[in-house]
Amino acid sequence: MTTQYGNHPTGQQTRGANGNVLSIIAIVLGVVAIIFFPIVFGVIGLVLAVIAKFVRHERLSTVALVVSAAGLVLGMVLGAVVASA
Repeated sequence: MTTQYGNHPTGQQTRGANGNVLSIIAIVLGVVAIIFFPIVFGVIGLVLAVIAKFVRHERLSTVALVVSAAGLVLGMVLGAVVASA
């Protein structure tokens, strides 16, 4: 819907299916970071989650931050345990 003063939206947000894309990618990378290359996938997941939270204001960004951070830490701990065994 537009106003009579131009083609400006009237306050309705029209987010399609891509409203939480960065958050979902960050969650997936956080889970993958537990098993494979936690420093790479965990850090990329954290960066995407921070962008999703502070730039795009996505709803799942807090979950993405937690999952990415946990994946980074758990992946590093798991890697240290496997390397020492």
